[in-house]
Amino acid sequence: MFGLLDCNNFYVSCERVFQPRYEGRPVVVLSNNDGNLISRSAEAKALGLKMGDPYFQVKEVLERHQVAVFSSNYELYGSMSAKVMYCVAQRVPAVEIYSIDEAFLDLHGMETYLTPYLGGLDAYARKIRADVARRTGIPTCVGIAPTKTLAKLANRLAKKDAGLGGVLYLESAQRRAWALRQVAVGDVWGVGRQYGVALE
Repeated sequence: MFGLLDCNNFYVSCERVFQPRYEGRPVVVLSNNDGNLISRSAEAKALGLKMGDPYFQVKEVLERHQVAVFSSNYELYGSMSAKVMYCVAQRVPAVEIYSIDEAFLDLHGMETYLTPYLGGLDAYARKIRADVARRTGIPTCVGIAPTKTLAKLANRLAKKDAGLGGVLYLESAQRRAWALRQVAVGDVWGVGRQYGVALE
């Protein structure tokens, strides 16, 4: 099994770690030279702000809703990413860092050992999330499945549904079929728009 751990609204979450007064408020982080929105809190997304929106086009909306606006600080984000990955690496046999805020977790063989003691991979993923949040302040979600593509899908669904508690384990064929029905084929990682049309 593979896990995919993904940090939620990573750049915004990094800023909130050091400025907790912005917790619960709409927050955005801008790209280099403050050109575009590159990270949005859940509250900012609820206002209709989109990834990549040019700052000058949405400035009025940001001001009207008192959205906190940060210039990007990649030194901070890199440091926080390293802390998150270090926490995760202490809990699983191997970690493949996919991006600054995502990592694939090698969970092969762990189910056999975890189930009698810790309740299985989904319970273990919850412990990893709690450990990362406690040690770094960064919220995460984890998707678990037999392939990396399905783990990425599970992570995406875990982020969308708060009732899942940040973890989705696609442990059975029925569960995987359900998950695949939740997305258009073009939205599956690696498929893309044009290939998605052909597959449709």
